[in-house]
Amino acid sequence: MPVSSDIVVHGGRPFPQGAFCNVDGTNFSLWSEGAERVELCLFDDDGAEHRIELTERTAMQWHCFVEGIGAGQRYGFRVHGPYEPEQGLRFNADKLLLDPYAIAIDGTVDWHGPTLLPYVPGEEDDDRTRDETDSAPAMPKCVVADRDYDWEGDERLHRPWNETIIYEAHVKGLTMRHPDVPEELRGTYAGLAHPAVIEHLVGLGVTAIELLPVHHFVDESFLVEEGLTNYWGYSSIGFLAPHGPYSAAGTRGEQVREFKDMVKALHAGGLEVIMDVVYNHTAEGNHLGPMLSFKGIDNLAYYRQTEDPRYFLDYTGTGNSLDPTHPQVLRLIMDSLRYFAVECHVDGFRFDLAAALARGLHEAGQLSGFLDTIQQDPVLSQVKLIAEPWDVGPGGYQVGEFPVLWSEWNGEYRDDIRDFWRGELPVATFAERFAGSADLYADDGRHPGASINFITAHDGFTLRDLVSYNEKHNEANMEDNQDGSNDNRSWNCGAEGETDDPAVLELRARQQRNLLATLVLSQGVPMILGGDEAGRTQGGSNNAWCQDNEISWQDWDGADGELLDFTRRLIALRQDEPVFRRRDFLTGRERQDSGHPDVVWLRPDGPAMTEEDWAREDARALGVFLNGEELEGGAGGDSFLVLFNAHHEGVEFTIDPELGDAWAVELTSDGEAGAGVDATMILPGRALRILRRLG
Repeated sequence: MPVSSDIVVHGGRPFPQGAFCNVDGTNFSLWSEGAERVELCLFDDDGAEHRIELTERTAMQWHCFVEGIGAGQRYGFRVHGPYEPEQGLRFNADKLLLDPYAIAIDGTVDWHGPTLLPYVPGEEDDDRTRDETDSAPAMPKCVVADRDYDWEGDERLHRPWNETIIYEAHVKGLTMRHPDVPEELRGTYAGLAHPAVIEHLVGLGVTAIELLPVHHFVDESFLVEEGLTNYWGYSSIGFLAPHGPYSAAGTRGEQVREFKDMVKALHAGGLEVIMDVVYNHTAEGNHLGPMLSFKGIDNLAYYRQTEDPRYFLDYTGTGNSLDPTHPQVLRLIMDSLRYFAVECHVDGFRFDLAAALARGLHEAGQLSGFLDTIQQDPVLSQVKLIAEPWDVGPGGYQVGEFPVLWSEWNGEYRDDIRDFWRGELPVATFAERFAGSADLYADDGRHPGASINFITAHDGFTLRDLVSYNEKHNEANMEDNQDGSNDNRSWNCGAEGETDDPAVLELRARQQRNLLATLVLSQGVPMILGGDEAGRTQGGSNNAWCQDNEISWQDWDGADGELLDFTRRLIALRQDEPVFRRRDFLTGRERQDSGHPDVVWLRPDGPAMTEEDWAREDARALGVFLNGEELEGGAGGDSFLVLFNAHHEGVEFTIDPELGDAWAVELTSDGEAGAGVDATMILPGRALRILRRLG
């Protein structure tokens, strides 16, 4: 299509990449090493397209400046070059492409419109015949957006790790059923920023909200065919663009302002914002997938290939893996992170399948360019960095292997704490996890804050379902219940699913309190799955990734008030008592002349654990004395005794009088707090008790 006669174009600048507007117009710049020609495509409100050939190329950047183009303008690119899949070359200018540096994207993919496949489907696995259908009518469009914003003095909060409590939540799921959030704001950034939501989070006592992916993503075609969506959002296509459908204000750039408004409101409530980011793959799938952006811009640069360049290496289980060993891909990732940290004031990032990013050519390891680059970056080295330390490739399980500055989702903690409370883990491993997992993190100079402790997360059972189901129930995903993990380490307490048996219900309630108390009081950083504080259920689904409905949305009206109150008291205890949130690992030694070590692990009958006691495979009960007079720097605090009994029967505990002669029950999973304590007591089966030393 011809360029309108009233459009004035200049050569422009190669950097920065993306679209930057000022009072005179907009500069556009797109990187492609293999392209032969590049066209900028501008779209009117009625969908009419105007193409501008970019004749300037500097350092692989194709660029121009267009006068009179400002915020709200929709655009895309067409990239010309050879279509030779056998050589890994997949250029097809009939396919409109999204700008990898777009900060706003308008619209969604229309899988029922013109094909987005760059090839004509032939026999199975055949992608070698180029398709000439124009995909523009079926494609979302990039938007030139105004980057100016009044932060009114807002800054990142920089809360120390030992004072951090994370709440993992979904932008839409958190607010869709909230009775106090106006309907027009539910499921949006503005809804999450509503005072009623912030009041709940602040009242709960958490200090950070970790949001499931908010980079712009697309729903896979096979989901749309089944009437489902990619609810979780792990299918990114725009690494600098907040997901458009989460915006209440509009998607012609308004989503950028609304996202920033949300961050500012959460900061005003004292809450940090952590983004779950997916840089390991994109929504373009394998060699048979659609062409939306990177595949058509420079396939060989953006994606890892097998020895046969026609096919993609897949360390992620999604069909492709981005190649962070390529300088342009690494730059895109770093620019995306800096954009959200600097221009959007985001406090930290959780990296999905981070082992895929930490790979050099094939092996996962600390010496990759990605990790080195973040390590020396003056901005990103100062934000919260959380790795999901595994991927699906060989050698991909890397728990404990990330370098200093990084924290990790501790999958060992999740599995071991689940096993302990269902009676299938010896006390020695349980104690290691409760004490901060020094076995995983201490030897490389890290601290307890390196361990992001969690028992449940978006991927898997909710806490209530963990104690209500032995088996997954993912029938709603329409995969014959074949999807989702079979290794749940769950226990239904005697009945599968919903029941009215009072004994089963009481045990489930106690188990939820046991698990939450263990999580919140462990050394390290606790992460609570949104809704677990109030007994949220997914009906036994452990893989609700495509359920954008009541299965996934938090049920505010059906909240378990008793569990919510218990969780608030737990978190307040952690926040008030520094002995539960130490900066350094426990040592088992006395340094402050307090008369006792910083920690003493105890047998139920009173004496300190011996090597023989630790070696017992059948032990399921123990106590731990946490000495508040042995805190770092001599800071004083109260001392506590925490008693654990994962045995199905009651266990008699005796308190050594040398540890203290007066105690009170602070919290308990089996009854009320506040009562006095006898030197000898029976702790019921599957129960936990927290005692505060008096005087």
